[in-house]
Amino acid sequence: MKTIYVKILMAVAIVGGMLFGWQSPSVRWTTLPQTQDKQVLSGQLDRTVLPIAEPKREVIAEVDARKAKAPPRFEVKAPAKAPNVVVVLIDDMGFGHSSAFGGPCRMPTMERLGSNGLKYNRFHTTALCSPTRMALLTGRNHHVNNAGAIMELATGFPGNTGIRPNSVAPLAETLRLNGYSTSAFGKYHETPAWEASVSGPFDRWPTRSGFDKFYGFIGGETNQWSPAVYDGIARAEVPHVRIITSRPT
Repeated sequence: MKTIYVKILMAVAIVGGMLFGWQSPSVRWTTLPQTQDKQVLSGQLDRTVLPIAEPKREVIAEVDARKAKAPPRFEVKAPAKAPNVVVVLIDDMGFGHSSAFGGPCRMPTMERLGSNGLKYNRFHTTALCSPTRMALLTGRNHHVNNAGAIMELATGFPGNTGIRPNSVAPLAETLRLNGYSTSAFGKYHETPAWEASVSGPFDRWPTRSGFDKFYGFIGGETNQWSPAVYDGIARAEVPHVRIITSRPT
């Protein structure tokens, strides 16, 4: 009876293997449609949820390394023909200052850029540095960013804590997770004042806010002759410049 039961199990296993391809894993590996691998090769990734999930791989059952075929390497790259994105923010400059918008400050480069692109004439500024930067770099209201004022004037009240919520994704982080290389240079006034030191925490520093590279200073201002410049989160030694003036004798 036991022998008959074992034979029945063996028969079921063989039939199941023929139906599902278990009897020849190497053949199944080469013949099954590799939809996810094709997506990796073609760059057709699901970008609706970030970070982009690595596709699940089929189990490689081939035990002979000479016959086993490695799947394509998973790598997130920017979509084909994705444009470069450059954001230039100039402090203490009003909407009507530039000649590109009819202002008195002659800016021919801005005029050329504006004439070949789009001009927005309903930019609602927050009239302060940090809130404007936070709104521009996240696309969210400054109070949603908890940046009701500059970082040095943060309080414990909602909308003005100076702490960007984890629910707000910076533009740079969205681009980075889509395969862009990102960087920020110059002034960065989006870090709470009590976190702007080599002791951290660095969660709201540029390199933790979507930028691969940062070279500039943290805060609203710095010494123009001996600036407190950081390369990432490390303090950078800036060479001192001597200005020698001479008077005619």
